[in-house]
Amino acid sequence: MSRSLRVIFAGTPDFAAASLAALLHSRHSVVAVYTQPDRPAGRGRKLTASPVKSLAVAHELPVRQPETLKRDDIQAELADFEADVMVVVAYGLILPQAVLDIPRLGCLNVHASLLPRWRGAAPIQRAIEAGDSESGVTIMQMDAGLDTGDMLMVRRTPITPTTTGGTLHDTLATLGGEAMVEVLDALAGDGLTATPQPEAGATYAAKLSKAEAELDFTRPASELAARVRAFNPWPVAWCACGDERLRLLMAEADRLHEGERAVMPGTLLSPDADALRIACGPRGDVVLRVTRAQLPGGKPLAARDLLNARDARLQAGRHLGRANEESL
Repeated sequence: MSRSLRVIFAGTPDFAAASLAALLHSRHSVVAVYTQPDRPAGRGRKLTASPVKSLAVAHELPVRQPETLKRDDIQAELADFEADVMVVVAYGLILPQAVLDIPRLGCLNVHASLLPRWRGAAPIQRAIEAGDSESGVTIMQMDAGLDTGDMLMVRRTPITPTTTGGTLHDTLATLGGEAMVEVLDALAGDGLTATPQPEAGATYAAKLSKAEAELDFTRPASELAARVRAFNPWPVAWCACGDERLRLLMAEADRLHEGERAVMPGTLLSPDADALRIACGPRGDVVLRVTRAQLPGGKPLAARDLLNARDARLQAGRHLGRANEESL
């Protein structure tokens, strides 16, 4: 059996907590946890610990929350833990070269894409938005670049027509933890060969913004449907419904029914039993079929339940347009 490695773990959100949980159930020893400082959260803006910190505290692990890793004293304390390897998952701080060089086996990262595709901040959502047929996680030996290090392991998963940003996040969080444990097991045993990332196929996953969640119904239905799924649960795709917002949570591309004519993009067409139907595309001749949505002041509901309520805001013929952000 391979020996146990001493691990420093660095991460912050739920995605990272899944990898920490996997390490805590492995043969390896987590000797310290680094995470972002507590931040204000919720309506009361109360200082709140990160999911990684909460898990670490529950397991009585040493926790460090520096604002930066660039200071000599912080780097010296990190070195004092005498870790074999540092595992980094959505940490949120840049690791200077001095830190990358401290652990004997370097620093390893769980990245939520099939590198070199979707380097950067939002690989999960960008893969769905782009219509990719699969995603996955890459365990990478970190270097000074942006997600450019050599690859140690890749695990894949399909993106289906019902995959959302939320479901893919959860799948990849689990895959990432499992893959990282496999990599550490291999490194503690006979070793593992790293593979340089190919130069071809590199893309960048820009950070998500609330502004891009507003839908433009002149765009193709397939593009809008992918964006709706990618942006669920955040930042949530929406359109103007009068002076309010209609949030769209699940959708697919469709066509006009027999006998229907093209209309202004954004017009609500006659619904079917399970979905709202919105004309879209440059000529209004294709359809965004919405199966889950949220009316202003309401809860997220299946479209059939919204239709059963016979809300006047969802009557066929009504126009769902774009809006001035400041007015809504």
